[in-house]
Amino acid sequence: MSFMPYVAPEQMMKDRSDYAHKGIARGRSVVGLEYADGLLFLAENPSATLHKISEIYDHVAFAGVGKYSEFEELRIAGIRLADLRGYSYGREDVKARDLANAYSQALSAIFTQQMKPYEVEVLVGEVDGSAGGTAVYHILFDGSVTDEQGFVAMGGHAEELTEALRERYEPDWDLATAVRTGVQALATVPEPREINDDQIEAGVLDRTRAQRRKFRRLPADEIAGYLT
Repeated sequence: MSFMPYVAPEQMMKDRSDYAHKGIARGRSVVGLEYADGLLFLAENPSATLHKISEIYDHVAFAGVGKYSEFEELRIAGIRLADLRGYSYGREDVKARDLANAYSQALSAIFTQQMKPYEVEVLVGEVDGSAGGTAVYHILFDGSVTDEQGFVAMGGHAEELTEALRERYEPDWDLATAVRTGVQALATVPEPREINDDQIEAGVLDRTRAQRRKFRRLPADEIAGYLT
């Protein structure tokens, strides 16, 4: 007959939290920045095929850090949920807030009920009409969700990145300034260094686009032009 030792619930939650934090800290960071025409997601990512930043729906975007397979699973689930809601009701009924709540509930259940928590943090962003319609939600591995304003950083060096962005951020930047400043902030952690433009992944939700789809992935030559 096997014997399972007793572990206090608070100790179990702490152990799971520490485990998730260590996994997330091994990955590179992501920043989100509001700029004059929309929302920019920016990441240091040397891979050309394993994206951290993606479109979820017409005016909704996703970014993830941590274990790729886990945040990719969340991204796909978000696309399916958005497609179902848009088909069942209307495209305008797909909201980042609802997706953030769904991610929060799923990650909370995994964190409390499964032996291993997900080693991820995700951002869900939305643009809708005027600048007042921009929204960014930050969801942690335990299901905690926050409504961010202006800028947000996540990943292993989120605190240092947040401080770097707080010192630099201005709400009415053009896209070039937002990209340049975001890369400069990423290059400050874990220690000051140079990041090549081919190691930057960037995507924007541009509310000024005439197309229904507001998401656009920035090509490498455009990023390089902003950084020169």
